[in-house]
This record gives sequence, C-alpha cells and structure tokens, in this order.
Amino acid sequence: MTYTYKYPHPAVTVDALVFYQSQSTTKVLLIKRKNEPFKNSWAIPGGFVDEDETLEKAVVRELQEETQIFGLKLEQFKAYSQPDRDPRGRTISVVFTCIINFMPNAKAADDAIDLDWFSIDNLPSMAFDHELVIKEARKIIPNL
Repeated sequence: MTYTYKYPHPAVTVDALVFYQSQSTTKVLLIKRKNEPFKNSWAIPGGFVDEDETLEKAVVRELQEETQIFGLKLEQFKAYSQPDRDPRGRTISVVFTCIINFMPNAKAADDAIDLDWFSIDNLPSMAFDHELVIKEARKIIPNL
C-alpha cells in the first residue's frame, strides 16, 4: 500500500558530543566545518541521517567520517527541534554524548577541515545552536 503524506518532512541529523575528562579539565571535541552553512565555523561533529540507517548507526558513521574516531559508546542525550536552527530548512537533530578519560587519535576528514579539543569553560563561537547544546549538556550531565 502506498501512502501520500500531507505533512512536511523535516530533515533529521545526529550530533556526537564527545567530552574528554581528566582530573584537571573537561574538554569537548569540535570540528571546523568545510562547507556552508557556517563554513569555517566550529561545530559538534555530526550530519544527516541516511534513509536506511538508525540514529545510532548514523551518529557512529558521522563521528568516524569527520574525526576518524572509532569505537566510542555514544548514548542518546536530547533532540533539538527549534524550527529555525538550520538555515537550510527544517531540521531536527538528535544529540548523542560520550564521556571519555583518554585522548583518542583524531584527524579531521570528510566535511571537517580541522578539529580540536576545547575547554568547556572557553568555547569558540559555534555554528547552529551548538553552544546551547553544550551548555544544556553541562547542566544535565553529572560532573561536567
């Protein structure tokens, strides 16, 4: 049976919010975007979900593609759905988090031209609503 939908179809994205914690600091992994919108701006690694994949597979894929980081256990944190959060159109992003106590070997790739670990107390200007995402994670996740 074929259905005709009368409702709009927002795009779905995923973001991988990876925190590194040591005894003295907490840092977050950010990538510098290669493409518009927000070209050359810092952002949380992530991207669009393909039609044939789950959110969990999409976030693992996007993190690997943009940072070359493999094998992290990411947990779903929160969805962000403000209608104007992405200038390309209606986009809902599901954010996943991971807190690690080691610095993985990371390298910018795919849609990222650079990456770096930033202190959560000294964040750069960021794309989309990613500064809000990090601030909310700090409020909700214990010990950040």
